[in-house]
Amino acid sequence: MSGFNVLDYFFWLLLIIAFAMETWALVDSLTVPVNAYAAASKQSKKLWMIILIVATVVGAAYAVAPVALGASPIALLLGILPVAAFIAAAVYLADVRPAVGPYKKNGGRGGSRQGPYGPW
Repeated sequence: MSGFNVLDYFFWLLLIIAFAMETWALVDSLTVPVNAYAAASKQSKKLWMIILIVATVVGAAYAVAPVALGASPIALLLGILPVAAFIAAAVYLADVRPAVGPYKKNGGRGGSRQGPYGPW
């Protein structure tokens, strides 16, 4: 890593941010009940878990590759696998998460004080 310049560090940071987002999507999907996906008319929890586990593993491999292998972060970031992993996590977070959110137990809140328009 001694041959890295400022731009390499920037692209490595992008790989780390992508991995963090993929991890967030995976952890969030673990908290959603199985029936919530069908109720929200989304793909099954099993399919989303497989997609997000693969995306997180790919993201982790590409985030540590510049250190472990001395690979160029710019070249890694432009590959199809890290882009596909990022897109999978982005689709979950932007589309599926908001759709299944209302079906989570207590909506992620501690109390059960709900009015007709939300918590009060």
